Amino acid sequence: MEYRSLGRTGVMVSPLCLGAMNFGGPTPEDESIRIINRALDGGINFIDTANVYNGGESERIVGKALKENGRRDQVVLATKVYSRVGEGPNDGGASRYHIMKAVEDSLRRLQTDTIDLYQLHRPSLTIPVDETLRAFDDLVRSGKVRYIGASTHPAWMVMEALATSEKYSLVRYVSEQPPYNLLDRRIENELVPLCQKYGLAILPWSPLAMGILAGRYPLDGSLPEDSRAYRSQWPAARERLTRRGLEVGAKVSEMARERGLTAGQLALLWCKDQPGITSPIIGPRTMAHLEEFLPVMEMHLKDEDRPLFDALVHPGNAVADFFNSNEWMKARITD
Repeated sequence: MEYRSLGRTGVMVSPLCLGAMNFGGPTPEDESIRIINRALDGGINFIDTANVYNGGESERIVGKALKENGRRDQVVLATKVYSRVGEGPNDGGASRYHIMKAVEDSLRRLQTDTIDLYQLHRPSLTIPVDETLRAFDDLVRSGKVRYIGASTHPAWMVMEALATSEKYSLVRYVSEQPPYNLLDRRIENELVPLCQKYGLAILPWSPLAMGILAGRYPLDGSLPEDSRAYRSQWPAARERLTRRGLEVGAKVSEMARERGLTAGQLALLWCKDQPGITSPIIGPRTMAHLEEFLPVMEMHLKDEDRPLFDALVHPGNAVADFFNSNEWMKARITD
């Protein structure tokens, strides 16, 4: 299998990352643990979670699984901080106060002494970036965190953080985790070139566009009862179901059938093999989902197929909005 460097760190990670957002939520603990073990057996060595996922249950389950199977040292373990985890005024955000408490809670739930990749889940629009980076720097120096990363940041804020790290000799981001799929290619305009120039790994979330690119939603716009948009009842999720996005999803399904693949496999393969991409994050809800995705790690996108995808959604453009879960993106994409 082709393992890829996590930015310029030299740490080698699998070309797919196991996302744990479903664990402890729609996926019960016992099946979640089986999925983790199967993923490791299948060659995945990279797991991503967050302190906010399912009230901390995701971190707890991941920690329990790695404790029971004794494979913690074989895994590059990533989690995130920022989102609100309580009712108090300091139970969220990018302040030193919150980060220092949140990391201890994550370490306890994950049953580990060190988090390999600690990511700022969203950028703060009010707290100076040096305040956050100094807290991260202390965590790295103390050995509680090995590397730090960003998630869903605009390119200019990633660059600001890199410049601040350089100016004050602080630890620097090694990765950015943006939404990226065929329906929303906007990171290709600025973020991808930035990450390529400065050696940051790109770890896309929602590579299957919430299942739209896996053929989960019919063109009539109805919501299957086991789909994410139906289960979450989250307005932002439903806003992503644009008519044009559903049409592109149907075209991807046709292309996949012609190639003997599932739509999910082809969409994931496209994302995995795009320039600058390190490891797309898959979020299997069931073991069947994981088994569908694992073979993609050994596949390679054919060069002659790339223009076919570009014809569906032009590079740098979008037909559905996957940046609608943050405060900084002003543009909206609707039918």
